[in-house]
Amino acid sequence: MKKILFSLFAVAVTTFSFAQTKVGDVAQFKSETIDLGKMKVNNPTTATFVVKNIGKTPLIIEAANPTCGCTIGDYTKAPIAPGKSGQITATYNAANIGPVHKAMNVKFAGIDEVKNITFTGEVLSEEEFAKLAPSAPVKAEQTSAKKIKTVKKSTK
Repeated sequence: MKKILFSLFAVAVTTFSFAQTKVGDVAQFKSETIDLGKMKVNNPTTATFVVKNIGKTPLIIEAANPTCGCTIGDYTKAPIAPGKSGQITATYNAANIGPVHKAMNVKFAGIDEVKNITFTGEVLSEEEFAKLAPSAPVKAEQTSAKKIKTVKKSTK
């Protein structure tokens, strides 16, 4: 009887000690997919993912790697305190006309699981984008500094 109890205890301890924390236990994304909408060709556009620490210890983003060379990723480098949020950004170069569906692999410290986040959209030619300009809202990330300076100069 003692051998059976000891064996059950050993199995329980082994199972408990190898239980792994999942991303969903410590991090919550405001959105795992962001639609960038219509983008003008050769006008880099940024998607910003917000991640909240729902765990009890500081959350550290180890890496946020895009799955292609057309995207540059960045992320909050400092530990994210419990209850607080950090950011992961994906800047897409928008060099090719057509539909876009891109992913980033996010790795958190102490967690083996890798989380995939995605952004979508459609890159249009300059002519097609210009046709939409009066009716389509232009996202803040798509407004170039040159356009902002022109508006400021004209108001003086």
